Amino acid sequence: MLTSRRRTAALAALACLALSSCSGGGGGDEGRTAASVPAAVPAPASSPAHPPSSAPASPAASAPQVTSASVSPAASATPAGARWAGTKQFVQIKDAWMSGGRTYLAVRSARKQSATGPIEAWEIIPGHGTYATVPLARDGRILLSVPLGDDSFPYAYSATEFINRLKAESPSFREGLGFDLSFDANGAVVRLQSLYTP
Repeated sequence: MLTSRRRTAALAALACLALSSCSGGGGGDEGRTAASVPAAVPAPASSPAHPPSSAPASPAASAPQVTSASVSPAASATPAGARWAGTKQFVQIKDAWMSGGRTYLAVRSARKQSATGPIEAWEIIPGHGTYATVPLARDGRILLSVPLGDDSFPYAYSATEFINRLKAESPSFREGLGFDLSFDANGAVVRLQSLYTP
């Protein structure tokens, strides 16, 4: 078990080293191409918008940032999708919306614990901290089970159905929902599955 943890840590360190060396070297952003930097993510229509500044943008101010109603400036410096690229994460979803033909999710990390008893299910342990905005891949798959879906087994739903079902629930109810997300190499969600909670 200890060997497995060491391998995981070593692989994570190598991946970080490889990713940092692919960015053009030297620690600067000069070598990055537009394709390697994620585009800014639009905030949901329900969040308060910040008025555009009339001052000329500095190079640091023009760097792409993730925007969300509750994402702090420090948290938005490293987009969550890029941080989670190629991984699976367990999260809570506060909000979901469509903008420019894409679906976006406001997520934060959470934990799940098996709740065995008369019915096998999951207990969701809410995370703390800010929510980050991540995009759903255009061909991303959404699988829902009870309470957002209609059955205890996960079935496929469209992004529109998912958004409508999520928004129909109160914020306090959403706190008790948990989702397994799989991210592609670009940090977009390719699979979203809700956990069965009776």
